[in-house]
Amino acid sequence: VAWIKKMFNIPKAGHGGTLDPKVTGVLPVALDRATRVIGILMHSYKEYVGVMELHGDVEPEKVIETMKMFVGKIYQRPPLRSSVKRSLRIREIYSIDVLEIENRRVLFRVKCQSGTYVRKLCHDIGLLLGVEAHMRELRRIGVAHFTENRDIVTLHEVSEALYIWRNLGDESFLRKMILPVEYIVAFLPKIVVKDSAVDAIAHGAQLAVPGISIVAKNINRDDRVAIF
Repeated sequence: VAWIKKMFNIPKAGHGGTLDPKVTGVLPVALDRATRVIGILMHSYKEYVGVMELHGDVEPEKVIETMKMFVGKIYQRPPLRSSVKRSLRIREIYSIDVLEIENRRVLFRVKCQSGTYVRKLCHDIGLLLGVEAHMRELRRIGVAHFTENRDIVTLHEVSEALYIWRNLGDESFLRKMILPVEYIVAFLPKIVVKDSAVDAIAHGAQLAVPGISIVAKNINRDDRVAIF
């Protein structure tokens, strides 16, 4: 994020969830005023592909069976090297898929709640297997609807796109990398309000039915929604 601020020469930039040291992958970065909205991604689900190394030999069927036991709500205490207080907390694992097992190495994909420590997950799986284990490698492949297949670019590519825009006047590469701020909330259900209601809502008024133009069907009580 510090590099992005320097490259674009802007005062503010923010990210959608930290990556631990040596972890690679998707990190959404918001520019300037878009930083007000990026916090939504901080608390959204994350998806990873990782390599877990077992410290002893275990039958592949037992590994798969044991890892499936961690789907659902689990207790986690953040590891010693973490940026948060080491108090016991509950996190939800939405899915775990074992992609490949080779000797003591297990390649897996996990979709989990924000704030889940995958290296702690690997450690706990190893304890349950009775052989112990550690996380050897981890890549974040998704943050909510931001995925590496569709949205990811490198800092080198951003730098080159900026150079082409500043020196050749071609902004097409930059436009592919910098998405509209509305894209941050693309995964949320939406309410579109009338122009006449915008000023009142912006000054703290409650949203009333007469001010609504369009509303999504899939909204439940206590859901977070995006108002357009």
